[in-house]
Amino acid sequence: MSNFREIRADFDRETIVVYQAYNDAIADAALSAGQFVAPFSFQRMTWIKPSYLWLMERSGWGAKPNQTRILAVRILRSGWDAALRQAVLTSYHSGVHRSQDEWRSQFADAIVHVQWDPERSLRGKKLEYRSIQVGVGRHLITEYAEKWTREIVDLTPLTAKLRQFRQAGDYDKAKRLLPRESIYKVEEATAARLGIES
Repeated sequence: MSNFREIRADFDRETIVVYQAYNDAIADAALSAGQFVAPFSFQRMTWIKPSYLWLMERSGWGAKPNQTRILAVRILRSGWDAALRQAVLTSYHSGVHRSQDEWRSQFADAIVHVQWDPERSLRGKKLEYRSIQVGVGRHLITEYAEKWTREIVDLTPLTAKLRQFRQAGDYDKAKRLLPRESIYKVEEATAARLGIES
């Protein structure tokens, strides 16, 4: 059984994979350049998710408008870890913040947001533990796009295949194709800041 809050991801010694869903124009430009470029917006927060299944829930398995292209973005762990060190939860948590006022003050100044949402199963069921979403603020987006990103892979064909297997009820076939995710450990101060359980 997974801990209520922990990060699960596809990662190696230097990089970690996060997932995002976009329209054709943004996805094609990013894939061509190997990093995010216009028409990707550098003026608003972008949300990155290390859970493929949570992004599938968010994007309707790549079927929602403007979320039909599923991208796997391999970024430097140093950037990811730095973002988490600066992150503030999107809601008050008594085990993390001394008071509601302390949380409001931290949140108002935060350049990275973290939200924990129910993880999803392959069938779309809410699970009993949470999945992390990280909102990279506009002050860090250029760094995310130009310095952290090492590779962008188009997972749209894989997503379409998985969607077909789900529709046919072939969950065993779908499960074999899912990206593999393992527990990603963070330093103690970051874990305390984000309510991560070890």
